[in-house]
Amino acid sequence: MTIWRGQHPLILASQSRARQMLLADAGISFDAVPADIDERSVQKNSGLSAPGEIAGLLAREKARFVSSKNSGRYVIGADQTLALGSRLFSKPAGRAQAADQLRLLAGQTHELHSAVAVARDGKLVFSDVSIARMTMRRLAESEIEAYLDQAGQAVTTSVGAYQLEGLGVHLFERIEGDHFTILGLPLLPLLAFLRGEGLLNV
Repeated sequence: MTIWRGQHPLILASQSRARQMLLADAGISFDAVPADIDERSVQKNSGLSAPGEIAGLLAREKARFVSSKNSGRYVIGADQTLALGSRLFSKPAGRAQAADQLRLLAGQTHELHSAVAVARDGKLVFSDVSIARMTMRRLAESEIEAYLDQAGQAVTTSVGAYQLEGLGVHLFERIEGDHFTILGLPLLPLLAFLRGEGLLNV
């Protein structure tokens, strides 16, 4: 069953399984078409340093890029940054880097800045950035190693070396923010926009 009323399915410019799951669970028909852009170059050339601004920029660029190649289609771009104070984190390259990230985040509160943008025919029609604050519990070295053993290669697929929807939930003692923001797609403002465009039947 789908609640999508558009003539063509929505396009999600992302390979993220979590984002795809969120849209599918919300009953929205979509095609996944990853945006072939050099995110690091876009970020570097922008001169931006604030995590929310960076996430917003990348979400907009992904949406514009894919929508420029898909006439008449609504395209969603999304991005997420993790910041501990002024320090930005990227996906860990391997187990050693994942352990380093967990040591830095343990006992601290970091922020996830999740951005969503919608474009049509290469033009931006909607954007939003939401924030979640995540407090990781203090972790002994043995606990970090045990977590890495259990999580395996999955730790390299997400910034911060965790997925809250999986084993990563054991790392936290407090969370402030909605579930969708944490998973990388501010779903409620996105649905409000789509509803306002007459694209949803609920």
